[in-house]
This record gives sequence, structure tokens and C-alpha cells, in this order.
Amino acid sequence: MRNIHDVLDARAVTTLFQPLIEISTGRPIGYEALSRGPAGTPWESPVALFAAAREAGREGELDWICRAQAYRTILAAEPDNTLTWFVNMEPTAARTVCPPDLAPVVKLARGRLRVVTEMTERAIARDPSGLLSAAAACRDAGWGVALDDVGADPLSLAFMPFVHPDVVKLDMQLLREPGDPHTAKVVAAVAAYAEASGAVVLAEGIETPEHLAIARTMGATIGQGWLFGRPGPLAPSRIANARMPFIPPPPVPDRRSPFEIVAARRPVLRTTKDHLMPTSRHLEALVEVGEEAPVLLACFQEARHFTRATARRFERYAAMSPLVAALGTGLAAEPVPGVRGACLDDGDALRGEWNVIVVGSHRAAALVAKDLGDTGAEGDRRFDFALTHDRALVVEAARSLLTRIAPARSATASLAAAV
Repeated sequence: MRNIHDVLDARAVTTLFQPLIEISTGRPIGYEALSRGPAGTPWESPVALFAAAREAGREGELDWICRAQAYRTILAAEPDNTLTWFVNMEPTAARTVCPPDLAPVVKLARGRLRVVTEMTERAIARDPSGLLSAAAACRDAGWGVALDDVGADPLSLAFMPFVHPDVVKLDMQLLREPGDPHTAKVVAAVAAYAEASGAVVLAEGIETPEHLAIARTMGATIGQGWLFGRPGPLAPSRIANARMPFIPPPPVPDRRSPFEIVAARRPVLRTTKDHLMPTSRHLEALVEVGEEAPVLLACFQEARHFTRATARRFERYAAMSPLVAALGTGLAAEPVPGVRGACLDDGDALRGEWNVIVVGSHRAAALVAKDLGDTGAEGDRRFDFALTHDRALVVEAARSLLTRIAPARSATASLAAAV
């Protein structure tokens, strides 16, 4: 094959499979599908394969090819129907239409396989709306969602509540640095999330008995690594395997605004803009408190409220936070460097709301306020407002804003189903 286009046009991708083991029993519960390019070519390595496809503008298509080939290989093997199959999805595929020639096998897989779609935290930073839609599509198909490489990047902890993964995959480096303070923070945050949600913790990169022992102490119940088997051709097991214990899918996404969501469950008070401002500034400033900066989402009603002073603050927050977003009528896609903007339509319910929402691995808070329409002095404008630190309620309100944020410039358009 002469170039990456020949590889993609020929769908010349193969799939290897690595076992996933239930740590308590040593039994295989499933496999992760790992894609490879044509043997003996410059694109055999998945890193080189995806880098070339990305440069050619066909990364999303390659992702569909890899997943379809994995499904095709699994279905041809007529596997035990209790096995679970972990299949990776690149962020760009969430907004790339499935090629028509691959659609039949994808549809067949939906009805016959137990699949967990693996995603990484970088996807939600680039395109939060697209990733949340992709995760919802997976769950509509009855499939699970895994957040991969947790611990490799601090962003993964901040984004975990938004993705609401059924499986949290601990990055392999954590097993190799169990005494590192960063490892302790990651393990504690994952343990708290798993306890509250019922999610499964999976440890990657288990190569020795010592790694296995460390994985147990980190709360992992599923293991993956060379100790259990290297990637290879699929050899269906005849063992009566354990079923992967998934938590129930999250509820249907709430279409209400942050104020409507929070005000339905918290007391609503009334005050002026001047009196609300200190609370708003306090919540914003949480981005600068602690070692792990949270996500900051804010609604300004109109671009004129995103003042020069505000712009300077938000540019500073963006330099340390995994995601800072500003929503309002007339706001640009990037009102200041690093800040994600969303321009609201005049008829959007958010046009009448002032919201400041902060979500991190160790803190969550939301100020939601509704403009009462006063026309007097700016500082005397009255708002009905509610304040909450309830993590589940804050995340619910935050999700309603994330769905309105457009992809970063590097992400592709044309949203399609993710599975």
C-alpha cells in the first residue's frame, strides 16, 4: 500500500484482543479490542496509523473502521454471550457519520454484543456536547461507557462526573508509582466516585504479582495486562464467565435550564445584582483554590456583561482550569484566549439567567439566578436566585450548559450516532 488513503480505502485494519480478568476469581469477563494497521507497513502501529489518518483529515473514518472491524471479528467468532467487549472510540468519531459500508455490522453489533465504549477525558475538553451525545447514544444501545487513562491527566478527575462512566480505567503509571502523592489523590477521587455511583474500577498495565497486589489496594475489581495475557487473535472462551456489573444508565438528559433545575429543589430568594456579585466572584475564584482547578461554566445573559475586567479574570482562569466557558447573547466562540464561548439565541431561556457553576474532583457549587426584568440602575436589578453545593444537583445543572457548547475549532462537524 502506497499511503494512508490506500489503507483506509481498503479497510486494511486488523483487531487483536487482550483479556480482562475478574481479580477476585481470575476468570476472564471480556476483552479489549486493539487495532493495528497492515503488518510490515509504516502504519502497523496504532499511534502511527491514527497520526497519519489525522493528518489526512480522515481520523473519524478510521475510528469507525477500527470499531466495525472489531465487531466483525467478534461476531464471526460466535462468542459466549456473557463476555463484555471494550472498544475504543476517538473523540472526532462522535461527529463523523458512519460510512455506509460499515453501517450493517455496526447495527448487528448493537443487537448482539455487550460493549463498553472507551473514551478519554480529552474528548470532553475538545467537544463536551459531542461527547455527552456519544455517551448517551451508547447507553441508548444498552452499552456501557468507560473513561480511559484516568490519572494520566488531572483533567480526567474534573470531567468524571460529566461523563458518568460505568467503568473507570486507572492509568498503568499509577501501579508503578503507588507512593506518589498524585497517585494517592487519583485513587481517593476514583474510590469516592465508585462508591457513590457503583462504577467498576479497572486497573491497566498489570504485569507482575506486585502490580496485581497494588491494583487490589486501589479498589480495582477488574485487571488487564501482560500478567493475564498479551494482545493476540481472538480465542473465544468456553468458561462460564461472570457478567460485568454495570450501574443503571443515567436518566434522560434534563432539558431545563440551570435555574429551573436547582430552583425545583432548593429555596429561592430574591436580591439585587450588587448583593449577588460577591457570591458570584467567590465561586469564580474557586478555580484558583487548591491544586486541582475545577471546571467553570458561566452565563452572562448578554455580551455586554462580559466586561473587560471579567475577560481578564476568565483568561487567567482558563490558563489553569480544564474547561472555562462563557455563554451569552453576542459572545464569540472564543471571547478571550482559552475560554470557550457560546452565543445564545434571543429566545433562549438562558438569555434571562445569570449562572456560575463550578465542578471539580473535590468541590462543586452553583449559583443560579433569574432576571426579573428591572430597567433601573444596573446594580439595583433584581434576581431570584438559589445556591447549592449538592454535587449531584450541581453536575445536573452543569450538563445543561455543556450541551450548548460547540466543538473546539479542531473538532469536526456533522454529529452522528456514536455506536
